[in-house]
Amino acid sequence: MATVMLIQRDVKAKNMQEVIDLLRQLRAKALKQPGYLTGETLFSPDKVGSHVVVSRWRNLSDWRDWEANDERKQLEKKMAALLVSPAVVSVYSDAPSMLAEDA
Repeated sequence: MATVMLIQRDVKAKNMQEVIDLLRQLRAKALKQPGYLTGETLFSPDKVGSHVVVSRWRNLSDWRDWEANDERKQLEKKMAALLVSPAVVSVYSDAPSMLAEDA
C-alpha cells in the first residue's frame, strides 16, 4: 500500500526552464528520501506551463517527512515565485483506510 501525491502547478511561460531545473533538483533529492518509491512529471499539451508531479511514497509519514525537509522547502520557495498561482497538493492512497491509520 502506498500514498500518492499529486502536485499541480501553473507556471509563467517565461519561467518554464527554471521550473524544470528546480523539478529535477527536487526529484534528485526525493530519490534519496526514505519511503520514496517513484515519481513522474506530466506536462499539459493544452495549457502551456501547467504540469502535475505524481509521486508515490511508502506511506503518508514518509511524505510528510519529505514535505518538512528544509532543502525541499527552499526549492519549493524558489518555485513558488515562478508560478501563476499557488501549487495545489492532493494526497491519495491505494487503500482508503491507510490515510486514516497513517495520519
